[in-house]
Amino acid sequence: MVRLDPHPQSFIDGEEREFVSWAQSVARPKAMDLFCGAGGLSLGLHSAGFEVVVGVDHDRQALETHRANFPGFSVDWDLSDEDAIERVVGLGRSAGVDLVVGGPPCQPFSKAGRSMIRGLVRSGRRSAKDQRRDLWESFVAVVDGVRPSAVLMENVPDMALDRDMQILRTMVDLLESMDYSVSVRVLDASRFEVPQFRQRLILVALASRRAFEWPDESGYQVTLRTAIGDLPKVEGGWRLRDKTRGSAPYGGPRSDFQKRARAGVPTEYRTRVFDHITRPVRPDDQIIFSAMDSKTRYSEIDSAVAALNRVTTDEGEATVGSLKRYREDIFDDKYKRLDWDQLSRTITAHIAKDGYSYIHPEQDRTLTIREAARIQTFPDRFRFAGPPSVALKQIGNAVPPRLGEHLGTQILRSMKGQSISNSSTQETSNLLSTWFEIREAEGRLRFPWLSTSPLSSKQSIRSLRWRTIQAEILLGRTRETVAKTVWPLLEPMQTPDETLANRERVREFSDWIDRADYAEKVLEAAAWLGNDLGLLDSMAGMKSAPSVSDATAAIATHVAPGPDEDPVTATAGTLRVAARFTRTPVDRRNSGTDGRIALARMVGAEDRTSDNAFLALIEIAEAVCLTSKPACNLCPLREHCRTAE
Repeated sequence: MVRLDPHPQSFIDGEEREFVSWAQSVARPKAMDLFCGAGGLSLGLHSAGFEVVVGVDHDRQALETHRANFPGFSVDWDLSDEDAIERVVGLGRSAGVDLVVGGPPCQPFSKAGRSMIRGLVRSGRRSAKDQRRDLWESFVAVVDGVRPSAVLMENVPDMALDRDMQILRTMVDLLESMDYSVSVRVLDASRFEVPQFRQRLILVALASRRAFEWPDESGYQVTLRTAIGDLPKVEGGWRLRDKTRGSAPYGGPRSDFQKRARAGVPTEYRTRVFDHITRPVRPDDQIIFSAMDSKTRYSEIDSAVAALNRVTTDEGEATVGSLKRYREDIFDDKYKRLDWDQLSRTITAHIAKDGYSYIHPEQDRTLTIREAARIQTFPDRFRFAGPPSVALKQIGNAVPPRLGEHLGTQILRSMKGQSISNSSTQETSNLLSTWFEIREAEGRLRFPWLSTSPLSSKQSIRSLRWRTIQAEILLGRTRETVAKTVWPLLEPMQTPDETLANRERVREFSDWIDRADYAEKVLEAAAWLGNDLGLLDSMAGMKSAPSVSDATAAIATHVAPGPDEDPVTATAGTLRVAARFTRTPVDRRNSGTDGRIALARMVGAEDRTSDNAFLALIEIAEAVCLTSKPACNLCPLREHCRTAE
C-alpha cells in the first residue's frame, strides 16, 4: 500500500476561504477537473500552461493521487448530488476558473427526457434538491453555473455513438444555448505520441462562439520499445527484494520519449525507477507465456505449447490435456503478448483485474505498474496511491496526459483568438428544416414520400412508415421523373396487406421502370411485416424485414416519428453533404464516428426540427449537392458551407 503526502499547496474540504485566496493569486489560466481520477488530464493541461486548481471525484484513493501531484482543492464529492454541484460552482466562480474539463459517465435516456432537460436548463430552473442528476447533466450544470471561457469533455466514443447519439446532441444543444461554439471529434491518441491505440470522444466548447482549431497529428507513432524498452527486467511478483513497491535499478533513458518520461525525477532517484512491479505468474501461465509470440491467439495456445515442447508440471512430469482455462469461442483474445515494434493494446481499468491482455513483449510476465503508466504517458515521477491493483485501475481510467497537453495547448491558443465559429448546430438545423418545409409545401420534393404532412383519418404512424419503406425499396435513387410517375400508383397501398393484395399491380408498374427485382423485395418485406405489424413501431423491428436497410428504417422513422427514437444514420449522400459542409473527409474516413458526429451536428436535437433537417439532408444529397456539378445556389447551407466558400 503506497500512501502519498499532499502537495504543499493543497487544500481540503473546509478550507474554501484559504483556497480562494490562493487561487486568485495564480497567474496562469485556471482549470477545474471534474471526475478527475488520478489526474491524467490535469497533468496534460498543466504541461500546456493551465493551473488545475480544483479536482473533484468520488474515489478516495484516486483523489489521494491527485492531491499529491497537484496544488489546489481536491475533494471527494458526489456530483450527482445537487448540493455538491452548487459547492463546485461556488468554488469555480470564486477562483475565476477559465476552463472546466471532465469525463462524466453517461447513461442513455429517452427523447422525452432530453426535451425535459433542455427545458429545465433553458428556463433557468433546476431539479428538486432531492433529485439526483445523471453525471453528464451535472457536468453541464457546473458549466452553466461557472460559465468558463472554455469547456473540454472527453469520453469513450460509445458515449456519443449510440443510434440516437442523444447525449451528445443534447449537450451540444445546451452548450450552444449558453453561447458556446462546440467542436466534436473522435481522436486516436496514438496520433498524438501516445504508444497505444486509444480512441476518445473529445468535445471542446468556447465562449462567445470563438472558433477552435484541432491540434495537428504528430505524423508518427511511438512504439512499445520506444516507450518502455529502457525499463529493467523484472520477474512476476508484487514485491521486489527491497520490500518497496518496485524501486528497481535504472540504467538511463535512450529515446526522446523516455527522456521526457524521466524529466522531473528527483536527483536522488535518477538511478532508480518506482512502481516497476507486476503480478506473480502461475506455473501454467508461465508455460503459456513462454510459448506465445505477438501473433499467437488464445485458440492456438495448446498447439504453441506443444511446439515448444515445454508441457511440464512443477514435478517435471509431462502434463496431459489443455492448459486453456477459458472458452476460446468467447475469449479468443484473452491472452495477448505485445509487440516491441507496434502500439500497445488500449490500457483500460480492466488491467487491474488481470493482465493477460498485456503480456510483456519479451519477458514471461504481464506489464508492470510503471510500464502501464508509461504507455499512458505518465512521467516516472508521478506516483499512484493505494495497493497495486488500485494503482493499475487509476492508470487505466486516466486520460493520457500527452493527449491532454495537445488539447490544452490548442484551447489556450483558441481562447486568445478572434475568429468566430462559422455556424451553430441550432442555426444549421433550423435552416435545413425550414428549407424542407417550404419545398414540401410547394410540392417540389425530389422524393414525395418524404412528406411529413399531418396524418389523414385513414393513416397511422405504421402506415406512413410502410409507405416510406416500400417507396424507398422500389423507387429510391431512381430518376426524378420515374419516382414522381410511379409514386401516385404506390401511395394508396398504406399497409403491407394492401401491398400484398395488389402484388400483380406492383409487379406490373415495376416492369415499366425495369425494376422487377425490386418489386419482389417489396413483396418480401410486406409479407414479413404483415405477419407482425408491431415491427413497424421500432427501427429494430423494421430492419428485421428482408431488404429493409438501416437507412430505410431511419428515413421511415423521421417521416413518421415515434415517441422514443430519433436516429442519426449515415448514407452515402448525407455523408457527401456533411463532408462538403465541414470540408473534412468524413465520407471517406471514419464515417461511422466523425461522419455520424458531423451529421448529428447538422440536424441538432430538436424533435420535429431534427426530423425535418435529416430529411432535408436526404433531399439535398439527391437534388442539390450532387456528386458532380452541385447546385450550391439552391442549397440552404451555402452561406455556412466551407466548400461553397
